[in-house]
Amino acid sequence: MLKFLLPVIVLMKFKNDWGMVQMGLGLISCLVGVNCFHNMYMYSLGFNLGMDFISYIMIYLSVWVMYMIIIASNKVKEANKFYSTFVIVNLFLLLSLMITFSSLNYLLFYISFEMSLIPTLILILGWGYQPERIQAGVYMLFYTLTLSLPLLGSLLYLSFSECSLTIMLMKPFMHDNYSYMIWYFSSVMAFMVKLPMYMFHLWLPKAHVEAPVAGSMILAGVLLKLGGYGLIRILVMFQKVSMKFSWLWVSISLLGGVIISLMCLRQVDMKSLIAYSSVVHMSLVLCGLVVFSWWGLMGSVVVMVGHGLCSSGLFCLANMVYERVGSRSLFISKGLLSFMPSMGLWWFLLSVSNMAAPPSLNLLGEINLIISLVSWSSLSMFGLAFLSFFSASYTLYMYSLSQHGVFFTGLYSCSSGKVREYLVLFLHWFPLNVLILNVNLVSGV
Repeated sequence: MLKFLLPVIVLMKFKNDWGMVQMGLGLISCLVGVNCFHNMYMYSLGFNLGMDFISYIMIYLSVWVMYMIIIASNKVKEANKFYSTFVIVNLFLLLSLMITFSSLNYLLFYISFEMSLIPTLILILGWGYQPERIQAGVYMLFYTLTLSLPLLGSLLYLSFSECSLTIMLMKPFMHDNYSYMIWYFSSVMAFMVKLPMYMFHLWLPKAHVEAPVAGSMILAGVLLKLGGYGLIRILVMFQKVSMKFSWLWVSISLLGGVIISLMCLRQVDMKSLIAYSSVVHMSLVLCGLVVFSWWGLMGSVVVMVGHGLCSSGLFCLANMVYERVGSRSLFISKGLLSFMPSMGLWWFLLSVSNMAAPPSLNLLGEINLIISLVSWSSLSMFGLAFLSFFSASYTLYMYSLSQHGVFFTGLYSCSSGKVREYLVLFLHWFPLNVLILNVNLVSGV
């Protein structure tokens, strides 16, 4: 693992050289990409760090998204908005994410999981747009910290009772009495907030709307996946208890997903709409994880990767519109097909991927999740049908309202797009639609 971590630490030395950091992150993503994809269970072991298939996929996603963030955030460099500090914060965030996804110890996982909160908060407070960013930062901090303290308590109790916190040595607990139920809920709720599950999602739209493009991209691309990854690691121990509560999580997620989809249909803020759509996608991921089927796990991982690329790309597009129009409102940023014609193609490509059209990874993941949920309970068909329908509805609503109509007459003529922007969008779209050709690689079969 040191061959991935050390280059990130070394890059912090070049914080004043924007081009060097960009090139360095590109080389690190290539290094992770060409890393031998072993068929053994664990590899790259050492220093209490190691990877399996899911860790590898998540680390690759983190480095890839961070590479695109530095390319997309060129405005910070041009306006000279403390860009050296910006680079340090982003690289520190990447380091904490890589340690989180590769840690073999629950306590190290918890520490690095919480450590990723600090740079995210600095990004929102330091480079956000409106004064409300302070409220958004406090929301995110308190939602996450309030329910992560019970997780620390449960890990300390686990260390006391099992005399070990090594993830791979944990065995499933076959008890389901009340004390185990309390232990289960205290362990799981921190990840439900991070995912975020419906009812614990209120911090997410606020954080997304107030965050700069870098904050939005890393939040949508990787930080929401921390919740799903944490559940994969922690539910191994609580299989019997979790089986009892599968109905609760699936019911809340499906019902909440439909309600949030309806809320998406009345959003006028572009970033807010994309942020709420993240909650819908992540509710499906939660359903797949709690039904304990191989199809569900496989579908959840694929949807996490697909959503990470697709949602990050949409936030990137929303930021490009914001830089030109000066507003995120769908009422003002209408008629973009006339105003920025060549961007219309990218809006279309990423929008159809968001509604899980072929050949995107979202389609593959959602098919797997639908199979796992319907085989678990045929009643879930109704929730899934509404969810799929409204998911397509709000994506079409966003695309048609932003692209069609007469554009705002107060706008000056401007460039339709720069090479740098097209490169970022291509780097989002290409893996999202080409990885489906190698399903075995993505699903870890």
